[in-house]
Amino acid sequence: MATRWGIASAGNISHDFVTAIGALPKSEHEVVAVAARDLSRAQTFADLHKIKKAYDNYSKLAEDKDIDVVYIGTLNPQHFEIAKLMLNNGKHVLCEKPLTMNLKQTTELINLAKSKKLFLMEAIWSRCFPAYETIKKEIESGSIGEIYQVVVSFGFKLTDIERLNVKKLGGGTVLDLGVYGIHFACFVFNNEVPHTVRASGCLNEDGVDMSVSANFLYKGNRTATIITHSVVDLPNEAYIIGTKGTIRVPQFWCPTTVILPNGETVNTLLPEGRHKFNFTNSAGLMYEANEVRECILKGMTESSKIPHVASLLIAQLEDEIRKQVGVVYDEDIVS
Repeated sequence: MATRWGIASAGNISHDFVTAIGALPKSEHEVVAVAARDLSRAQTFADLHKIKKAYDNYSKLAEDKDIDVVYIGTLNPQHFEIAKLMLNNGKHVLCEKPLTMNLKQTTELINLAKSKKLFLMEAIWSRCFPAYETIKKEIESGSIGEIYQVVVSFGFKLTDIERLNVKKLGGGTVLDLGVYGIHFACFVFNNEVPHTVRASGCLNEDGVDMSVSANFLYKGNRTATIITHSVVDLPNEAYIIGTKGTIRVPQFWCPTTVILPNGETVNTLLPEGRHKFNFTNSAGLMYEANEVRECILKGMTESSKIPHVASLLIAQLEDEIRKQVGVVYDEDIVS
């Protein structure tokens, strides 16, 4: 029986997610309904993707008995309340990164999912790409020796993207781009908590970060360095550097290529979508959708690829970086 999806938001990332699902067998994935705050947008989205039902609010999506799991592709500040709404109505949830705005919200959301015995996953799609299995196996093989340094840069010219530059929209590079660098360091160091975090950055007029440089210091003199930027293009690669060699990962957030220490290049091909994608390698969102389906079929409430402990650590590190840089959202202020 197909996993029946509901889609919360008719934006660009939701378009890419549904287009990616379209490359998977219809016997395994079916998009049942889409909801947006503007009915015309939901209907246009539904017409394009041949989805039967379109709703003008998220409550109707939550109450739809034909839906098993909801994909949340809304703006960052909306993730927490919409995910709670879906969980409280018995729906499994795949929520775009960042899972919420801070550690407090993430902890509450994970505890709610556990209490409901429902599946919840932060949509860090990177970890579902086959390339990450390649990276993991290469590390475990010992080919690069003991890892002492991880370096990740992620930045584009994004000054004209409103959602990234406005505080009330959850803007800033830490939550939008930094989450990828943070997760990569956590992935390599197996969710070890760094003993020291040092971060600095530049804020725009609205008080959100345009650039950040962060260092995570781990026991044994190991370090991760993460750089984000929304004013200039960065190399956008990740390096895992050990005593015997280096693994290089171009487009580390959605990699189809891994360059091993012996010079060998491992490539993965992605399928074409029925519609044009908005973002780089978005066809790879199908790996994420398959991971959700497999976990739900097994009765799991979390994925081993993006476990709750990882989402909690990522949120903790995001909070600490923002604290040091000076970015405070309304969600951080305790009333």
